[in-house]
Amino acid sequence: MACSRSMILEDNFLCSICLDVFTRPVSIPCGHNFCFDCIAHHWNNNAPIFQCPLCMETFPIRPMLRVNIFIAEMAEKFKNSATKNSSDRSDKPGNEGVLCNLCTGSKVAAFKSCLVCLMSFCETHLEPHQTVSALKKHKLIKPTENLESWICKAHDQHLELFCRKDHQFVCNICKDTDHKNHKVVSLEEEIEIRKTEQEAQQREMDLMIQTRHQKIQEFRHSIETSRSHARKVLTHSRHVMNAVVDYIKRSQAELTEVIELRQKKTETEAEGFIRDLEEEITQIAQRNRQLSGSVNNDPVTNLQNLFKVTVPPIQVRDWSDVSLEREQFNVQEAAAQFESTVTAEIRKLCDPDLKEMQKYAVDLTLDPDTANSHLIVSEDGKQVVHVDRRRFLPSKPERFDQVLNVLAKEGFSTGKFYYEVQVKDKTQWDLGVANQSINRKGDVRLSPKNGYWTIWLRKEREFTANAGPAVSFHVRGMPEKIGVFVDYEGGLVSFYDVDARAQIFSFSGCDFTEKLFPFFSPCTNDGGKNAAPLIITPVKYKI
Repeated sequence: MACSRSMILEDNFLCSICLDVFTRPVSIPCGHNFCFDCIAHHWNNNAPIFQCPLCMETFPIRPMLRVNIFIAEMAEKFKNSATKNSSDRSDKPGNEGVLCNLCTGSKVAAFKSCLVCLMSFCETHLEPHQTVSALKKHKLIKPTENLESWICKAHDQHLELFCRKDHQFVCNICKDTDHKNHKVVSLEEEIEIRKTEQEAQQREMDLMIQTRHQKIQEFRHSIETSRSHARKVLTHSRHVMNAVVDYIKRSQAELTEVIELRQKKTETEAEGFIRDLEEEITQIAQRNRQLSGSVNNDPVTNLQNLFKVTVPPIQVRDWSDVSLEREQFNVQEAAAQFESTVTAEIRKLCDPDLKEMQKYAVDLTLDPDTANSHLIVSEDGKQVVHVDRRRFLPSKPERFDQVLNVLAKEGFSTGKFYYEVQVKDKTQWDLGVANQSINRKGDVRLSPKNGYWTIWLRKEREFTANAGPAVSFHVRGMPEKIGVFVDYEGGLVSFYDVDARAQIFSFSGCDFTEKLFPFFSPCTNDGGKNAAPLIITPVKYKI
């Protein structure tokens, strides 16, 4: 029965992964137990699937691992009991396979090894080392193979010390000669030191693992929070948009009714004037006929008749100052202003026209002949970066000699074009378009007056449109990629945060009269703070 209970205990305290007694046992949600390092390693190798190796239950997120103190204490007691039992049974295979050198016939597992005799002994043959005075002075250690390796080759003494400076095993003679001034400790002390250091490292690793698990949980929580926030924003935006659309529809209905009422009022007033005029015309015509009937060919008779006819004055209205007040219906200008305001605000959130503009994407390459001597253009012409050392380049009319600018090789004098530039990890940059005839020598002032339509970033978050005078503007998030759209005939240059799909600034009403070239400046690298390059990236247009 004792054996049976022992087997049951052993099974209860064995990790099913390493098949050894638990080391820092942990319990996972399904109820099974494993060594901390075993289950952590198992999950690391199978991420992102976190599954119990025994019952195969899968967990949606990686469970937090904490040592089960109760199981750890029981496992430790079991280990101590097993160690004691194994030391009491020298014939059991627990001494790393080392056999007694004196046994004849069937070899028995060694109980101890002697560094003086360079032999291993079972418990029976070890007895002289425990009873004979001279043999009692020998150095006994756990059963070990290759005992010769524990003998100092220089002094033929067993290595029972450790030099902490040189990190090597030494004998007593070595200690007093080659390692005289070194820190030398016994092997047992060094083992304890190493074990303490290892345990400290393990605790540190456990803390690092736990910290990273917590960080993973934080990221997962952030994802859920972000999703929840996104859902709320979408719901709110739909509500707002629907409310605006509903209000516009109701306003349109009200406006239609008001205009129709005003028009009806105008028509009613005009019809009243017309009736009054027609009545006066009838009255005047009657009086005219009366006058016409009193006249004939006899002058004497005509005169007599005229004296007899008495025509009362006609009561008519003086229409000289009467006019119909035409309803102006001054809604077109207000509606246009409303459309412009709403469109501008929506574009700041997310411009639905950006996809249409991306249809006009062009393939650009930087022109190294225009680049300042402190700028390096990549071989493919897609990147430009600033370097501190000035390069010796041939002087050319098209090269910027003082300011850190470069133009694209491709120019445009008609139609529409669009391109995108990565500005990620930069603290300052300039982007836009410029006239072919711009001044490239000396200090250059960026403004439409001087042939530049540009925006720039300074001090990581300060955005400015060089409109002459300059206009500071706010961007909701820090863009990593800037889109530039130009409508040559429409006189428009617009800048976009590509990832947010939002317009950040626009030059309108521009009067382009010559070829335009895309303009770039990575600005100074600022001691490495602004070392990232400007990169012309392919436009990922989605239908």
